Amino acid sequence: MTLPRLGSLVSLPVLERPDLVAAPVAAMLATWPHAEQVAVVEIDPELADTAAMTQAYALSLLDMANCVLVGGARAGDERVAACIVRADTRADVNRVVRRLLDVRKASFLPVDQATAESRMQYGGITPVGLPAHWRLLVDSRIPEIDVAVLGSGLRRSKLLLPGHLVAELPGAEVVAGLAAPVAEPAP
Repeated sequence: MTLPRLGSLVSLPVLERPDLVAAPVAAMLATWPHAEQVAVVEIDPELADTAAMTQAYALSLLDMANCVLVGGARAGDERVAACIVRADTRADVNRVVRRLLDVRKASFLPVDQATAESRMQYGGITPVGLPAHWRLLVDSRIPEIDVAVLGSGLRRSKLLLPGHLVAELPGAEVVAGLAAPVAEPAP
């Protein structure tokens, strides 16, 4: 099977390079039946953020998938969702995510909480290997991406996989309208 490739990035079989992903990512992929279709690429950790990476590696925002962690509470019960959205869009936290979590107020998880509970580095958080009790909400545009670029749990690498496989991750829920396009700045 041919590994996904993107631009000049060197694709390596993720199962052969667990050192390039966070521990929970490696553990999840070790048992996932589609893992042989996942590649990992090593990058400069200073370029892990979406804007820097797209510029440095000549990638399109249409191929980049961001994972944002959102939480809220209902009757003292904390509810968390990982929202997977294309980089040219933003998760609709105040309406769609709040409604899906069934909470009064939803907000992005604080960095310290996000990294501690995911066991991943900020700037590398991925939907692969997140805690099983978190909801995994995937914007309906993600399965349309030929090769999706996702975090690896570490800032020094990224995962490459067919977009349709993001919707096959354990617990994934594909949601139409989860994200809205980013408004273009006024001239």
